Amino acid sequence: MYSYRSEARAPALTPSIGPSGETTSAMFLLAQLSDPHIGATWAGEGSVEGLAAAVEAVAAFRPDAVLVTGDLADHASDEEYRRLHELLARIDAPSYLLPGNHDDRQAFNDRGEPVQYSVDLGPLRLVVLDTTIPGEDGGALDTDRLAWLDSELASAPGQPTLVAMHHPPLVLGIPVWDAIGLRPADRQALAELLEHHPQVRRLLAGHVHRTITGEFAGRDVMTCPSTYVQARLNFAAREIELTDEPGGFLLHSVVDGKVISHVQPVR
Repeated sequence: MYSYRSEARAPALTPSIGPSGETTSAMFLLAQLSDPHIGATWAGEGSVEGLAAAVEAVAAFRPDAVLVTGDLADHASDEEYRRLHELLARIDAPSYLLPGNHDDRQAFNDRGEPVQYSVDLGPLRLVVLDTTIPGEDGGALDTDRLAWLDSELASAPGQPTLVAMHHPPLVLGIPVWDAIGLRPADRQALAELLEHHPQVRRLLAGHVHRTITGEFAGRDVMTCPSTYVQARLNFAAREIELTDEPGGFLLHSVVDGKVISHVQPVR
C-alpha cells in the first residue's frame, strides 16, 4: 500500500517563485498533475520521462501542495507506484493522490475501499472523491459515495472548497469520451447535492487527457492535461485518437479570495 497523502510540509501562503527565479506577490498555489500512466507503452515510451519533466516544471513554481487526479500507474504494479512516488518527492510540497480507472484501490488502502478524504490547505479545502468502478473505464458515484461527500461538505460550509475526481462530471459532446464518463443518473445526483453547498468553487478532474473547461451545477469544471499523452479533439471520433500536443499541468492560485487557474504546457 502506498500513501496517497504525503504531507512533506504544511501548506501556507508563501512567496511565489517564477521559473526564472523571480519572486512575485505572496499567494497560494495548488499544482494539478494528471494521468501520468507510469509504465504505459500504448502511446510509445515516455510515461516516466513525461512525469519527470512536469515535476521539474512544477517544482520551479514552488507550489504549496500538489494534486494528482488519477491514472497514476498503467498496470497498477508496485514498481509503477514506487516510481511515481520517487518522482513526486522531488517537489517540496505535500502531494494528494486519487485513483483513476487504471489504478487499483488496494494500492491506496488495504481494504480496497473508495479513496475519499479531505484536507485543509489553508485558503482552500480540498475534497477528494473516488469516481472509479473497479475493472471498468467509466465512472460512477453511488449512494454511499455521495452521502460521504454531502457529509464532508456540510462539515465546513464556510470554507472555499475544491472537489477533485478522476472522471469529469461534464457531458463533452464527444461520444467516445462520454461513453466512459460518469453515469447520467450519477451526474444528476451530484448536481443536486452541490446545490446545498455553495462553498464549492470548482471541480477538478483528469481522465480526458486534455484541458477542458465547462459549467456544472453553477460551478466551473476544469480537466487537466496528461503528463504522458494528449487526446485529439475530434467530435466525430469513433475511438480515442491521440495527438503529439505537449503534456502539461494546471496551477490553481488563490488571489483576493478567488480561485484563478492557469494551464502550463511542458515541452
